[in-house]
Amino acid sequence: MVLRGLQALLGRLYDLRVEHDVYDFLVTDRSALVGVVPENDTREPDEELLLAETADGAGVALYIDPAVLVRLEASDPLGALTEENLADYCTALEGVSHFLYSIWRLECDAPVSLLELECQAEVDKYAATVFLVGWQQGGSYPTQVHARLFDRVEFDARLEPEQFDRYRTAHRSAANFCRRLERRFVSRGTAKVEPLVRELRKFYRLGSSAKLHYAGS
Repeated sequence: MVLRGLQALLGRLYDLRVEHDVYDFLVTDRSALVGVVPENDTREPDEELLLAETADGAGVALYIDPAVLVRLEASDPLGALTEENLADYCTALEGVSHFLYSIWRLECDAPVSLLELECQAEVDKYAATVFLVGWQQGGSYPTQVHARLFDRVEFDARLEPEQFDRYRTAHRSAANFCRRLERRFVSRGTAKVEPLVRELRKFYRLGSSAKLHYAGS
Protein backbone atom coordinates (compact mmCIF):
# COMPACT_ATOMS: atom_id res chain seq x y z
CA MET A 1 0.00 0.00 0.00
CA VAL A 2 1.39 3.36 -1.06
CA LEU A 3 0.83 5.32 2.17
CA ARG A 4 2.56 2.66 4.24
CA GLY A 5 5.48 2.76 1.84
CA LEU A 6 5.72 6.55 2.17
CA GLN A 7 5.58 6.26 5.96
CA ALA A 8 8.41 3.72 5.87
CA LEU A 9 10.45 5.98 3.58
CA LEU A 10 10.17 8.95 5.93
CA GLY A 11 10.72 6.74 8.96
CA ARG A 12 14.02 5.47 7.56
CA LEU A 13 15.10 8.90 6.43
CA TYR A 14 14.62 10.46 9.85
CA ASP A 15 15.38 7.38 11.98
CA LEU A 16 11.96 7.46 13.64
CA ARG A 17 10.43 4.81 15.88
CA VAL A 18 6.69 5.35 15.35
CA GLU A 19 4.63 2.19 15.84
CA HIS A 20 1.33 3.57 14.52
CA ASP A 21 0.21 2.65 11.00
CA VAL A 22 -1.12 5.55 8.92
CA TYR A 23 -3.93 3.36 7.58
CA ASP A 24 -5.35 2.99 11.10
CA PHE A 25 -5.96 6.76 11.11
CA LEU A 26 -7.03 7.19 7.48
CA VAL A 27 -10.41 8.69 6.56
CA THR A 28 -11.59 8.63 2.93
CA ASP A 29 -15.23 9.62 3.37
CA ARG A 30 -15.49 13.43 3.43
CA SER A 31 -18.97 13.26 4.95
CA ALA A 32 -17.33 11.91 8.10
CA LEU A 33 -15.64 15.30 8.52
CA VAL A 34 -18.88 17.21 8.96
CA GLY A 35 -18.75 18.99 12.30
CA VAL A 36 -14.99 18.55 12.49
CA VAL A 37 -13.76 20.81 9.69
CA PRO A 38 -14.65 24.50 10.23
CA GLU A 39 -17.87 25.40 8.44
CA ASN A 40 -16.32 28.46 6.80
CA ASP A 41 -13.66 26.32 5.09
CA THR A 42 -15.22 25.47 1.72
CA ARG A 43 -12.05 24.31 -0.05
CA GLU A 44 -12.46 20.54 0.40
CA PRO A 45 -8.74 19.81 -0.12
CA ASP A 46 -7.55 16.38 -1.25
CA GLU A 47 -5.55 15.98 1.97
CA GLU A 48 -6.24 17.19 5.50
CA LEU A 49 -4.88 16.29 8.94
CA LEU A 50 -7.31 16.61 11.83
CA LEU A 51 -6.09 17.03 15.41
CA ALA A 52 -8.32 17.34 18.47
CA GLU A 53 -7.91 17.13 22.21
CA THR A 54 -9.62 14.11 23.76
CA ALA A 55 -10.06 12.73 27.25
CA ASP A 56 -7.21 10.32 26.52
CA GLY A 57 -4.89 12.99 25.14
CA ALA A 58 -5.21 13.72 21.43
CA GLY A 59 -7.24 12.48 18.50
CA VAL A 60 -5.61 12.22 15.08
CA ALA A 61 -7.15 11.51 11.69
CA LEU A 62 -5.83 11.89 8.16
CA TYR A 63 -8.22 12.51 5.27
CA ILE A 64 -7.06 11.76 1.73
CA ASP A 65 -9.39 11.86 -1.24
CA PRO A 66 -10.09 8.25 -2.29
CA ALA A 67 -9.58 9.16 -5.97
CA VAL A 68 -5.99 10.11 -5.15
CA LEU A 69 -5.41 6.73 -3.52
CA VAL A 70 -6.93 4.85 -6.44
CA ARG A 71 -4.67 6.63 -8.91
CA LEU A 72 -1.60 6.00 -6.74
CA GLU A 73 -2.35 2.30 -6.45
CA ALA A 74 -2.63 2.16 -10.26
CA SER A 75 0.60 4.15 -10.75
CA ASP A 76 2.77 3.62 -7.69
CA PRO A 77 5.37 6.43 -7.36
CA LEU A 78 7.49 4.19 -5.15
CA GLY A 79 8.10 2.08 -8.24
CA ALA A 80 8.35 4.92 -10.74
CA LEU A 81 7.84 8.61 -9.93
CA THR A 82 6.77 10.48 -13.08
CA GLU A 83 5.16 13.76 -14.06
CA GLU A 84 1.87 11.86 -14.35
CA ASN A 85 1.76 10.73 -10.71
CA LEU A 86 3.81 13.56 -9.16
CA ALA A 87 0.85 15.66 -8.00
CA ASP A 88 -0.89 12.72 -6.30
CA TYR A 89 2.42 11.61 -4.80
CA CYS A 90 2.95 15.08 -3.30
CA THR A 91 -0.58 15.09 -1.90
CA ALA A 92 -0.13 11.71 -0.25
CA LEU A 93 3.38 12.46 1.00
CA GLU A 94 2.22 15.71 2.58
CA GLY A 95 -0.53 13.85 4.42
CA VAL A 96 1.82 11.13 5.63
CA SER A 97 4.34 13.79 6.67
CA HIS A 98 1.70 15.64 8.70
CA PHE A 99 0.58 12.39 10.32
CA LEU A 100 4.06 11.11 11.13
CA TYR A 101 5.40 14.40 12.48
CA SER A 102 2.31 14.98 14.65
CA ILE A 103 2.45 11.47 16.11
CA TRP A 104 6.18 11.74 16.75
CA ARG A 105 5.84 15.11 18.50
CA LEU A 106 2.90 13.84 20.58
CA GLU A 107 4.90 10.80 21.65
CA CYS A 108 7.73 13.16 22.66
CA ASP A 109 5.14 15.14 24.67
CA ALA A 110 6.11 18.21 22.64
CA PRO A 111 3.84 20.86 21.12
CA VAL A 112 3.43 21.23 17.37
CA SER A 113 2.19 24.24 15.42
CA LEU A 114 0.41 24.33 12.07
CA LEU A 115 3.23 26.42 10.61
CA GLU A 116 5.78 23.86 11.80
CA LEU A 117 3.75 21.04 10.23
CA GLU A 118 3.57 22.78 6.87
CA CYS A 119 7.25 23.70 6.81
CA GLN A 120 8.34 20.16 7.67
CA ALA A 121 6.05 18.70 5.02
CA GLU A 122 7.62 20.90 2.35
CA VAL A 123 11.08 19.75 3.40
CA ASP A 124 9.90 16.13 3.49
CA LYS A 125 8.64 16.34 -0.08
CA TYR A 126 12.02 17.58 -1.26
CA ALA A 127 14.09 15.09 0.75
CA ALA A 128 11.95 12.05 -0.02
CA THR A 129 11.89 12.90 -3.71
CA VAL A 130 15.67 13.30 -3.95
CA PHE A 131 16.27 9.90 -2.39
CA LEU A 132 13.40 8.17 -4.16
CA VAL A 133 14.42 9.36 -7.62
CA GLY A 134 18.07 8.67 -6.81
CA TRP A 135 17.18 5.08 -5.97
CA GLN A 136 15.00 4.72 -9.06
CA GLN A 137 17.81 6.08 -11.25
CA GLY A 138 20.35 3.63 -9.89
CA GLY A 139 22.21 6.06 -7.65
CA SER A 140 22.17 9.15 -9.87
CA TYR A 141 20.77 11.96 -7.75
CA PRO A 142 18.62 14.62 -9.45
CA THR A 143 19.49 18.30 -9.19
CA GLN A 144 16.21 19.63 -10.59
CA VAL A 145 14.01 18.59 -7.65
CA HIS A 146 14.17 21.97 -5.89
CA ALA A 147 13.10 23.89 -8.99
CA ARG A 148 10.32 21.41 -9.77
CA LEU A 149 8.82 21.44 -6.28
CA PHE A 150 9.33 25.06 -5.24
CA ASP A 151 9.27 27.20 -8.37
CA ARG A 152 5.83 26.25 -9.75
CA VAL A 153 3.57 26.86 -6.77
CA GLU A 154 0.20 28.58 -6.64
CA PHE A 155 -1.76 29.10 -3.44
CA ASP A 156 -5.51 28.49 -3.28
CA ALA A 157 -7.30 31.82 -3.75
CA ARG A 158 -9.92 30.70 -1.22
CA LEU A 159 -7.44 30.62 1.66
CA GLU A 160 -8.19 32.91 4.58
CA PRO A 161 -5.48 35.60 5.14
CA GLU A 162 -4.07 33.72 8.15
CA GLN A 163 -3.96 30.48 6.18
CA PHE A 164 -2.31 32.17 3.20
CA ASP A 165 0.38 33.70 5.41
CA ARG A 166 1.06 30.34 7.05
CA TYR A 167 1.40 28.45 3.77
CA ARG A 168 3.52 31.19 2.18
CA THR A 169 5.85 31.40 5.20
CA ALA A 170 6.22 27.62 5.36
CA HIS A 171 6.91 27.45 1.62
CA ARG A 172 9.53 30.21 1.71
CA SER A 173 11.29 28.77 4.76
CA ALA A 174 11.41 25.25 3.34
CA ALA A 175 12.50 26.49 -0.09
CA ASN A 176 15.36 28.42 1.49
CA PHE A 177 16.50 25.46 3.59
CA CYS A 178 16.25 22.95 0.72
CA ARG A 179 18.11 25.29 -1.62
CA ARG A 180 21.01 25.24 0.86
CA LEU A 181 20.81 21.46 1.01
CA GLU A 182 20.95 21.15 -2.75
CA ARG A 183 23.90 23.53 -3.07
CA ARG A 184 25.87 21.80 -0.33
CA PHE A 185 25.06 18.14 -0.84
CA VAL A 186 23.56 17.41 -4.28
CA SER A 187 25.25 18.22 -7.57
CA ARG A 188 25.82 16.72 -11.03
CA GLY A 189 24.14 13.42 -10.29
CA THR A 190 25.94 12.74 -7.02
CA ALA A 191 25.01 13.35 -3.40
CA LYS A 192 26.92 13.52 -0.14
CA VAL A 193 24.42 11.18 1.46
CA GLU A 194 25.65 10.97 5.05
CA PRO A 195 25.99 14.73 5.72
CA LEU A 196 22.71 15.34 3.88
CA VAL A 197 20.89 12.86 6.10
CA ARG A 198 22.50 14.29 9.24
CA GLU A 199 21.35 17.79 8.30
CA LEU A 200 17.81 16.59 7.57
CA ARG A 201 17.58 14.72 10.87
CA LYS A 202 18.89 17.73 12.78
CA PHE A 203 16.26 19.95 11.18
CA TYR A 204 13.49 17.45 11.86
CA ARG A 205 14.19 17.47 15.59
CA LEU A 206 14.16 21.25 16.00
CA GLY A 207 11.15 22.86 17.65
CA SER A 208 8.85 25.27 15.85
CA SER A 209 10.63 28.60 16.33
CA ALA A 210 14.09 27.02 16.09
CA LYS A 211 13.08 25.21 12.89
CA LEU A 212 11.92 28.37 11.17
CA HIS A 213 14.94 30.34 12.39
CA TYR A 214 17.31 27.64 11.15
CA ALA A 215 15.58 27.46 7.77
CA GLY A 216 15.98 31.19 7.34
CA SER A 217 19.54 31.45 8.65
